Amino acid sequence: MITRIVAFSFWLVGWCAVAQTQTGKASFYADKFEGKPTASGEKYRHNKLTAAHKTLPFGTKVRVTNLVNNQNVEVIINDRGPYVDGRIIDLSKSAAEKLGFVNQGLAEVSIDVIDAGEGKTSDPIRPIGQVSVDEKEFYHFETTRFKPTGFGVQIGTYQELVNLMRLAENLKSSYQKKVTVQVKIINGIKYYALILGQFPNRPKAGQFKLELQSKFPDAFIVEFGKL
Repeated sequence: MITRIVAFSFWLVGWCAVAQTQTGKASFYADKFEGKPTASGEKYRHNKLTAAHKTLPFGTKVRVTNLVNNQNVEVIINDRGPYVDGRIIDLSKSAAEKLGFVNQGLAEVSIDVIDAGEGKTSDPIRPIGQVSVDEKEFYHFETTRFKPTGFGVQIGTYQELVNLMRLAENLKSSYQKKVTVQVKIINGIKYYALILGQFPNRPKAGQFKLELQSKFPDAFIVEFGKL
């Protein structure tokens, strides 16, 4: 395994395993996202039964159940998000209609993984090197290779670099913490571990981890000197 540590600073212009069942709030895509590319490379279509999830692999099929009216729908994960505290899935508008919460905007739901899939959906997912982004989406960033010390909180490990940039910008703005990316090459495949903060000791890192618990339940503390 080859690893490198890189610090990223982002300015925006313009996960890993999870439990097989989750409960929390669901939202749905606004109409302005129609035709926009998702993190998998597919374009969002409101009439398709798709969804965004923070960590489930693309192509995973999940059953989403509205806990208020017991309606359910099966969707395919093809995007990342939602990056709002307490929300666990962002559904296409047609999926939200089947669950009966379009007028409310949000719903308390449960998510059950029913098919891990093979990274495939009805439309072929593009290879990582060809992931599409909005032509008006620009990032300016600076990178510095360094040897961090102390402790950080790892949010997750990702393969899609553009997805990592979006998340890093969101996290930096939300938590005002240094974003560190650890580059790993495992069995010839490149991964990016996203780490927030640089704390002098484990207790301080633990306090910050508690802040992240509701949004990133699988986050964990890392000691930079042992990476």
